[in-house]
Amino acid sequence: MYALVDCNNFYASCERVFQPKFNGKPVAILSNNDGCVISRSNEAKAAGVPMGAPAFQIKELVKEKNVKLFSSNYALYGDLSNRVMKILNQFTPNLEIYSIDEAFLNFDGLNISDYHDYGLQMKTRVQKWVGIPVCIGFAETKALSKVANKIAKKFQDRTKGVYVIDSEEKRIKALKWTKIEDVWGIGYRMTKKVKLRNINTALDFIQPQHEAWIRKEMGVVGMRLKYELEGKSVLDLEPIVDQKKSIAVTRSFPKQIADFDLLRERVATFASVCAEKLRNQKSCCHTIIVMLVIDKHSIQTSKYYFNMAVTLPFATHSTLTISNAAIDILKKLHAGNENIKFKKAGVIVTELIDENRKQFQLFDEENPKHLALMQVMDKLNTKIGDKKVKLATQNLNLTWNMNQNHLSPKYTTDFKKILEIRCQ
Repeated sequence: MYALVDCNNFYASCERVFQPKFNGKPVAILSNNDGCVISRSNEAKAAGVPMGAPAFQIKELVKEKNVKLFSSNYALYGDLSNRVMKILNQFTPNLEIYSIDEAFLNFDGLNISDYHDYGLQMKTRVQKWVGIPVCIGFAETKALSKVANKIAKKFQDRTKGVYVIDSEEKRIKALKWTKIEDVWGIGYRMTKKVKLRNINTALDFIQPQHEAWIRKEMGVVGMRLKYELEGKSVLDLEPIVDQKKSIAVTRSFPKQIADFDLLRERVATFASVCAEKLRNQKSCCHTIIVMLVIDKHSIQTSKYYFNMAVTLPFATHSTLTISNAAIDILKKLHAGNENIKFKKAGVIVTELIDENRKQFQLFDEENPKHLALMQVMDKLNTKIGDKKVKLATQNLNLTWNMNQNHLSPKYTTDFKKILEIRCQ
């Protein structure tokens, strides 16, 4: 038996844990730089706050409906997520963290007589210990547990936030109720394709007459999904991977930038952060990507996204090498676009390998002194403070703080911001 545990409106719920006065009131969370809406409470959805809407476009709506806005507080969200996952791990050792607010659990080998009651215990403990409301769906497969979770969330009054698909009758009824666009793994483009074949529900998807088409158009992934919805478990829990397959550092600027020197400083800083993250997870990268983005809301142009990649002849995690490569790419991207103002930039490192698997090249090789230099640099930054040692291409005085006009305190990760309770 599998379970999918999903935190309800997670970012908004995190804010409400320490500010319960906003319970039952519309709450919306803004992206980096207070750009656009990335999370909404049910009350905010009912008030008409659109997902992804730029903050400046909903000013009147926010004022009219008395919507409480919060800047993204990822330190708080990440910490509360870790606490939730640790509690779930108490109910079964078989846990797959699917996202910051979702986890798959497997209960094979455990003697559980009543999964609904067991789910209520999990839900109650998370709510009591962390303050985050969750919904839980149980089923024989991962895909069906997703369906069960949607039912638990949709009909909380009847299900108490926990639903178990434990019979053929329940499975058929659940699939008939589930729209095809709500099926796990069916994206926007595929939704349009399947609807052209008159596949409108999850139950339609598993009908025998569609099998050949699914096999042709969706391949192995589609067939696995079909088997899962039929109650045949073919997807196991994914093992925990400590190393990321790629690392990206992207930020929106407080103001749009056209000046090359300012862009170079930002790209050099992003590249430095990427390199440090590589060293922290003991990885090296082969490929470096630089991206520049234009604000589509303020400028009308045929192209809003610029990017370029370079593959090095050797794997590296040197700040010097990665930064220099990123700046070289930036020069090429900026050439011919000198008058364009960019809203966002980013550096991505990919094709990662373990640093112990790095192969030395006969002709093209990195300066061996870089390794010792990076070790010293990391030790100094750890000892005297975050990012105190920088490259010459970086501005020592420039912090480039984001716009966070609605930021809540880091209640659980900063001793200076621990919640104070004053008893009268």
